[in-house]
Amino acid sequence: MATTTPDSGVRGGHAKHGGHVPDGAPMTHRQIMEALSGLLLGMFVAILSSTIVSNALPEIITDLGGGQSAYTWVVTAALLSMTATTPLWGKLADLFSKKLLVQIALVIYVAGSVVAGLSQNTGMLIACRVVQGVGVGGLTALSQIILAAMISPRERGRYSGYLGATFAVATVGGPLLGGVITDTDWLGWRWCFYVGVPFAIIALLVLQKTLKLPVVKRQVKVDWAGALVISAAVSLLLIWVTFAGDKYDWMSWQTAAMVGGSIVLGALFVFVESRASEPIIPLRLFRNRTITLASLASLFVGVAMFAGTVFFSQYFQLARNESPTMSGVLTIPMIAGLFVSSTVSGMVITKTGRWKAWLVSGGVLVTGGLGLLGTIRYDTEYWHIAVFMAVLGLGLGMMMQNLVLCTQNQVDPADLGSASSVVTFFRSLGGAIGVSALGAVLANRVTHYVQDGLADLGPKAAGTAGGGSGGGIPDMDKLPAPIRTVMESAYGHGVADVFLYSAPFALLAFLVTLFIKEVALKSGSNEPAKELPADTPATAEAAPDTAQATGLTVSGTVRTAEGSDVPGATVTLISLGGQQLGRATVRDTGGYAFDAPGAGSYVLIASADGFQPQASTVVVHDGPLTHDLLLTGTSGLTGSVTAAEGGAPVDGATVVVTDVRGEVLASGKTDADGGFAFAELVPGAVTVAVTAAGHRPQALPVEIGGQGATRLDVALAAGAVVHGTVRAGLDHRPLADARVTLVDAAGNVTASATTDADGTYAFADLDAGEYTLIATGYPPVAGRLTVTGAGVDGHDIELAHPGE
Repeated sequence: MATTTPDSGVRGGHAKHGGHVPDGAPMTHRQIMEALSGLLLGMFVAILSSTIVSNALPEIITDLGGGQSAYTWVVTAALLSMTATTPLWGKLADLFSKKLLVQIALVIYVAGSVVAGLSQNTGMLIACRVVQGVGVGGLTALSQIILAAMISPRERGRYSGYLGATFAVATVGGPLLGGVITDTDWLGWRWCFYVGVPFAIIALLVLQKTLKLPVVKRQVKVDWAGALVISAAVSLLLIWVTFAGDKYDWMSWQTAAMVGGSIVLGALFVFVESRASEPIIPLRLFRNRTITLASLASLFVGVAMFAGTVFFSQYFQLARNESPTMSGVLTIPMIAGLFVSSTVSGMVITKTGRWKAWLVSGGVLVTGGLGLLGTIRYDTEYWHIAVFMAVLGLGLGMMMQNLVLCTQNQVDPADLGSASSVVTFFRSLGGAIGVSALGAVLANRVTHYVQDGLADLGPKAAGTAGGGSGGGIPDMDKLPAPIRTVMESAYGHGVADVFLYSAPFALLAFLVTLFIKEVALKSGSNEPAKELPADTPATAEAAPDTAQATGLTVSGTVRTAEGSDVPGATVTLISLGGQQLGRATVRDTGGYAFDAPGAGSYVLIASADGFQPQASTVVVHDGPLTHDLLLTGTSGLTGSVTAAEGGAPVDGATVVVTDVRGEVLASGKTDADGGFAFAELVPGAVTVAVTAAGHRPQALPVEIGGQGATRLDVALAAGAVVHGTVRAGLDHRPLADARVTLVDAAGNVTASATTDADGTYAFADLDAGEYTLIATGYPPVAGRLTVTGAGVDGHDIELAHPGE
């Protein structure tokens, strides 16, 4: 059973005062921000590493050698490793210390960055980017998970806005910083990788001091097989997308092999996850409609998000001849839009608890922004481009964080890491596939436009261009003026095509968000946001987000009927109107505690695995209230149903369990072996009724034990059936309302019946033996009848007056 251990940390909520917060007290805004400072710095490092190279890439590729394919893979390699490892980081966050994991992610990032700065060729750089991506994947996934662990969903919108703002600052600061470094002769592009290292080290120190989270202690088993298979599936798919149309045709045996292999690996991943005890992506999460749709929307949003951050640098540097520094400056409108929308939407969502309108509006803006950017050319006026970028940024800010937020609002604390990482995984997957595919599209379109442009200039110009259209990143300063104009036009038009091809994916994201059902954000914390030292057995309880430090504490114990504690049980405090006011996790000592928002009547609900949930009404006056809760354990009932003669199993028999009041507790049918099983039955006296075709029913009293499963084997006697028609008169017409009586060999009346309008009668559940059948209506007629096996079918009786 999972337990948490106390540390000097604090938990989510509000308080009227600052300063030191004692154990169990709510957390002030200042303390939340102190705890988030290191997390935000780590998030800044993650985004910085992804964006700082964007404006330096043209010069990096020119220096190290390579064409558009190498350009794309420097970006895709990091996205690929980030995508493949995000679910693994999320699962590890459900099993291990989140604080330790985020520090490990920072160390991995630092190692990859240092070696990347020493790269001697594009192959080495791409390999280092893979290592960087592993660390960035951890930082990206864990930032959302840790935020959810500290703060309630309702309040989380506000702090998600801070994450969005950090994302915006890093996104705009990265290209600017990368451009300045690249343009500074005594630094050079290699410092684009070194500059993030000091920030990462500072983040490590700040996190060590300020971040306090629950440490979950339980036996764990990491799904390494699932991580390996999904990494292989994603990698194979991205390799195909990158090289299709360049190294081989889209319709080729290589395409069939790679796509088929990805599908097979995907199916294998589903199989592995369905069998894993601790799956990296619990498949049951996708039974939740919101999680499935949010993941699908994130997949499409990822295409739009990464297209905007990757290809703008090529547009401004190659199509508009801007420096790397100015290339970053010119993207500020998009980042400003993202900054404003993520911050404002977070604040409004916190105030109202409503989020769907922001998602839908964001989908409209992203689609519109990409569609407008699809119309730009190398000589389009900048203010037009600035407006288009601002529209795109506004939409992205409304969608990215809120897709994660609505998912986190739908899951249990135990699945928080996995669910958060699932959405992040699909966003990264969309970005990786998008960058790979769109990079291939850009190379193809640029080549096409260059060839058209050179053809217009004539054969002499084509010869002068040399390898200008050969797929390498051109050095515009070395090209003759006419050729340079052709190249600038080709890149301007090619990048616009990339945005245009991205717009349908944004439209799909918008359509998906329409079907996401809005559920108002919860006010209670999803997970106790307090880390406790390993030597203390108490569990931190979640303080109600709506409660102030009123001093009106509701506390008590949760115990079984035998008086033992129930650690890990959940106690929820709700208003009489059904609003959740607080939730606490029971400590190892069986105790719980949280603050009530004020005097009044409330309902306490206690639940735990293996126990029947209990609810009770409590009244809080002007002081603390102690209220103990009693949980009744659940047990099981198993058994078999066989035939009394021969002992053959009875398939399809109906088994019904009722309590002493006659209410049905469970029902089901036996399997091919005659077996049945019911779980989670309340211990005590019950009645088990068994019925089956061709057998006589039985009802048996059973005492369900307090633990484990009670065994009950039932032998059903054969139940024969006798039916037929009573006829009368010369025309042998069916006789209605005739009385038919069945008498056994001892002279006892076994059953009686009255024929219906068709003259038919029937007797069921008869034992084998000799019977006398008497029919009246006209003068009575009696006859002997032998019943064996299943009974007698079509035993007709003729009645007549003496004169007939």
